[in-house]
Amino acid sequence: MISKLVEDLKNGNLDPEEYVAKTFERINKLDKKINAFITLRDEEEVKKEVKESIKRGGKLAGVLIAVKDVISTKGIRTTCASKMLSDYIPPYDATVIEKLKNEGAVILGKTNMDEFAMGSTTETSYFGPTRNPWDLERTPGGSSGGSGAALAAGYVDLALGSDTGGSIRAPAAFTATFGLKPSYGTVSRYGLIAYANSLEQIGPMAKNAEDLGLLYSIIAGEDDKDATTIKYSVDNPPGEIPIKGIKIGVLSDILEMSDKSVVNVIRTAIDKLSSEGAIIEETKLGYAEYALPAYYIIAMSEASSNLARYDGVRYGYSKHFEGNWIETFSKNRGEGFGMEVKRRILLGSFILSAGYYEEYYIKALKVRRLIKNSLDQLFSKYDVLLSPTMPVLPPKIGEVINDPIKMYAMDVNTVIANLAAIPAISIPAGFYNNLPVGLQMMGRYLSDTMLIGISINIEKILNMHDLTAPIV
Repeated sequence: MISKLVEDLKNGNLDPEEYVAKTFERINKLDKKINAFITLRDEEEVKKEVKESIKRGGKLAGVLIAVKDVISTKGIRTTCASKMLSDYIPPYDATVIEKLKNEGAVILGKTNMDEFAMGSTTETSYFGPTRNPWDLERTPGGSSGGSGAALAAGYVDLALGSDTGGSIRAPAAFTATFGLKPSYGTVSRYGLIAYANSLEQIGPMAKNAEDLGLLYSIIAGEDDKDATTIKYSVDNPPGEIPIKGIKIGVLSDILEMSDKSVVNVIRTAIDKLSSEGAIIEETKLGYAEYALPAYYIIAMSEASSNLARYDGVRYGYSKHFEGNWIETFSKNRGEGFGMEVKRRILLGSFILSAGYYEEYYIKALKVRRLIKNSLDQLFSKYDVLLSPTMPVLPPKIGEVINDPIKMYAMDVNTVIANLAAIPAISIPAGFYNNLPVGLQMMGRYLSDTMLIGISINIEKILNMHDLTAPIV
């Protein structure tokens, strides 16, 4: 628990130098295998900051945190796992980083991810794939795979990710950790390098639900620098909410699209919740088969617009300055972006082009509204909606990266919450052949703290928390 770690650092039960040294020792030993970090800070610099932080105090005084490499950190390289930004050092901190520093957190380093957060396996990274600490032949999910792997490998107890269509929850599910996609507008996106503005949120990742709630309470809140934030704050970390009497709708149409191995683990978890007094009913989302295409149409369209600035003249990789503007632009982007990013930019540009805008983009927005309306009806009956987080077990490295349709299909359970702007949490449900399976709960808009409170209780019922992969 983070609260105990802070107390131990404060009262001298844990020596800060030893705390930092052991962390670096573990990373130096294991990360050649895992590749969770793109940028790891200097050990002596981190020790100095931890000592200063403990003197100043705060809810996270002296605590090391891993940060996804899509979130701006002043003076610390921020690459988005892309050749395009491989040398970029931001001159400012994202709002969430300012909030963490104000509470005493110390950034350990920047974690690996899918390039520009486009991917579900952390294999599209320019810096090489991250491997799952539970099975090094498999992916940790994506795009926040480095953050999930850093938690599962026992490097840190807290991490930040970002979630556009499941990018926090997929790694949480595949690494037996906890991750929250917050309600849209509750966490500032200022300093988040954009992929798809209307879908993405920065969110907390942790090894247990209580620490997840503490981290969320710190980063949540209105921000003058981000016009999409709302008047919202979490004054205290969420407390435990008993599962007894909670009405849970199990999304059978989502279960039907999931592998049997995953469903078996989820069914076992549901039985345990029922025996503890949860009111369980099967229901259907409706429009489930349309969620994935609608999501990718919207996300790719926004991506093509957001990434237009990276041309080597205004931003990014700038090796070529010869010939005319079009040649310069094409060569810089052609060499600076990876294959998956180029694929999504091309598709997004096509979708937004004359003659196709109404055929694809407008239809996707209509589907988005239908899904939102369907969820609103379900939340008039149920407190939370439950499903597997991911429909499959963690795939092997190389298994889906060359098959975009197969990779996109992995997001079928998670994109729903992003389309509807509602909160969704992934918690460990159990294991199948020693591979983690995640349980996803979605709640009505602004029910974030309720989801965390219920999760604190569920992790005790399932005895699934503070898990570290047995990697040596």
